[in-house]
Amino acid sequence: MQTIKNKNLINFQRKLTPYLFLLPALFILGFTVFIPALQAFYLTFNRVQDISGTQTEWVGFANFIRLWNDAVFWKTLGNTILYLIVVVPILVIVPLGLAILVNQKLRGITWFRAAYYTPVIISMVVAGIAWNWLYEEKGLINQFLTNLGIIKEGIPWLTDPKISLYSVMAVTVWKGLGYYMVIYLAGLQSIPADIYEAASIDGSVGVMKHFDITLPLMRPYLALVAVISAISATKVFEEVYIMTQGGPRNSSKTIVYYLYEQAFSSLEISYACTIGLVLFLIILALSVLRLSLENSGNS
Repeated sequence: MQTIKNKNLINFQRKLTPYLFLLPALFILGFTVFIPALQAFYLTFNRVQDISGTQTEWVGFANFIRLWNDAVFWKTLGNTILYLIVVVPILVIVPLGLAILVNQKLRGITWFRAAYYTPVIISMVVAGIAWNWLYEEKGLINQFLTNLGIIKEGIPWLTDPKISLYSVMAVTVWKGLGYYMVIYLAGLQSIPADIYEAASIDGSVGVMKHFDITLPLMRPYLALVAVISAISATKVFEEVYIMTQGGPRNSSKTIVYYLYEQAFSSLEISYACTIGLVLFLIILALSVLRLSLENSGNS
């Protein structure tokens, strides 16, 4: 009987040990993430009456009704969805081509890998300022296009409501290509060379070997990059803040920037929490999609 009790105690200690190691991290997360998230959820049903947030008034679903009738919110949500539609396919397809290119055993290929990855390590503040200079009316891009005879006068890249959002998207794509290329490169290097040799015997050579071998085996990586880039595109903020501040006429304003604007410019804390809740639900859906894709890929 005593032996059984000792075994049960040992089993209990073994099960408890991992949670004891996780306890410090859970304690920190509780105070920095979970508790603030619960407070934000509580504020969505209240109206904050002071900057400190200590004095609140219960308003029920008033913030949600306001959100439903807010034309600017729907505009920013549409811009965010457009960001997903345009940016995500580019960041899924182009980095794969770059990864295939830099995966070749050629002299100096390491320098190409470093060149493609350099934008990733550059601060977004520095990148945004640099691209602002490039996008100026007499900036390098307009001068280059003018010298080629493509345009006669400078294009207002950041001040035209029709193209300002796409100009910001270009910076996001430029900044993220190298990061996703590295993910694909890791996947490509895990594919045994014997598979390509066997496929070449069956007549799969040149570009066809990538359709026959690379794409099917890289499917989990494609799904991973698609979901990660979608979450990143949903949370885009720095590019908009540095380059356009959401203008002109809200044409480049995303949902995260609108949340920031309501919280820190208009001091509408409770309304910003409501916007944050919608953003959380969107990111949660994308995260669940990612987990389901990973599970289906593993099975």
